[in-house]
Amino acid sequence: MKNIRQGNAGKPDLALLTLVLLLTVFGLVILFSASSYNGRVRFHDSMYYFKKQLFATALGLAAMYAVSRMDYHFFVLLAPGAYLLSMGLSSAVLFVGKEINGSKRWLDLGPLSFQPSEFAKVAVILFLAWQISRTKNNTSGIWFMCRTMLTLLPIVGLVGSNNLSTAVIILGIGVLLIFVSNPRYIPFIGMAGAGIGFAAVFLAAESYRLERLAIWRNPEKYEKGFQTIQGLYAIGSGGLFGRGLGKSMQKLGFVPEAQNDMIFSIICEELGLVGAGILILIFGLLLWRLCVISMRSRDLEGALISTGIMGHMAIQVILNISVVTNTIPNTGITLPFISYGGTSVMFLLAEMGLALSVSSHRK
Repeated sequence: MKNIRQGNAGKPDLALLTLVLLLTVFGLVILFSASSYNGRVRFHDSMYYFKKQLFATALGLAAMYAVSRMDYHFFVLLAPGAYLLSMGLSSAVLFVGKEINGSKRWLDLGPLSFQPSEFAKVAVILFLAWQISRTKNNTSGIWFMCRTMLTLLPIVGLVGSNNLSTAVIILGIGVLLIFVSNPRYIPFIGMAGAGIGFAAVFLAAESYRLERLAIWRNPEKYEKGFQTIQGLYAIGSGGLFGRGLGKSMQKLGFVPEAQNDMIFSIICEELGLVGAGILILIFGLLLWRLCVISMRSRDLEGALISTGIMGHMAIQVILNISVVTNTIPNTGITLPFISYGGTSVMFLLAEMGLALSVSSHRK
């Protein structure tokens, strides 16, 4: 708390707050459009998914406000405990987790379901900020890189056993934070080589992963390529300005689970290239503000938190859009603030609260 006593907290970054609220409102509008058909067919309520997302968003906005009003150093002090808790919750998923659509990723909390992997992302960002800030005088050696990555392996292994996409995001956050805190570049060449080798072995270890590569290369040949093909049809039929909000044809059962991972294809169909481009621009501005907050942070902990959140957002947005456009194999990653998922939107908004807290204590 020493750094905070050197000056009073100022106002949070209003540009970041505005961008977050824009994405939140846009996400609710497009989610209602994309999910109305599935909600009516499955639950006889076209607003079923919208109402659940609206409730989670309200909780997330309350969390964002509360976190933004607090000193982010308080959360850094809780980081080791949060990291251990995330490992405990991820372990619990393996034994008592709830399986939905063939994936065991949720824990039942009475009437609600909770996805521990979303909590793990925030816990990892805070934990790495806590760990790296306490070794700031010795971050240039290979031992620092190895030690930091080794601390991530337990949570990556637990999360990756049932949610490979989130494990990739966590690894990406770790590599980014090590990179920005390490003044040397050459060691990352070795890390990149090791990462490529590990990825090759990992993909070859399970046949279904190789099958995903085959589907990606030629989706027309495989039944499981149906979702990819229909998503591409949606993108192509949107043209420059789209069919109009609510007028998508592909969401009528052609794109499976249109409100989830493939929602970007519905955005392209209804709002066209222009609408999709504006959304990408808003995401780009959000990343820019997080970068500015990181550079203006009062201390290393704040800079690492902002950078970690920026990395999380960037990786998830890039991977989701790449999957929808069939640029990379399908990995099952949601589009932040837009795709359906209560746990996801709540923790994303809480992360934005952390970034706002860092911005209010900037230099």
